[in-house]
Amino acid sequence: MALLCIGIDPETNEDKCPAVFLDTDTGDFVLVGWTVTDPDTLAKVAERTPVADYETVVRLPARMREIITKALEVPDVGERTDLR
Repeated sequence: MALLCIGIDPETNEDKCPAVFLDTDTGDFVLVGWTVTDPDTLAKVAERTPVADYETVVRLPARMREIITKALEVPDVGERTDLR
């Protein structure tokens, strides 16, 4: 597996920060974010989709919108030979 770093939180000033990666073998997204523990937020998420024991709800700051959009614009892995 190879991970392509799309970007990190632009306002970070330390090594630990939210980030967006692309798995270049599968095209899956790998997200590093703040673990959501707020019961109200988790309840709202669960109203739409139950969270399995092996899943984690994460939050990314709105200022990362451009980075998230950039990740979505990367062509599918099958169309990009340079990502393999």
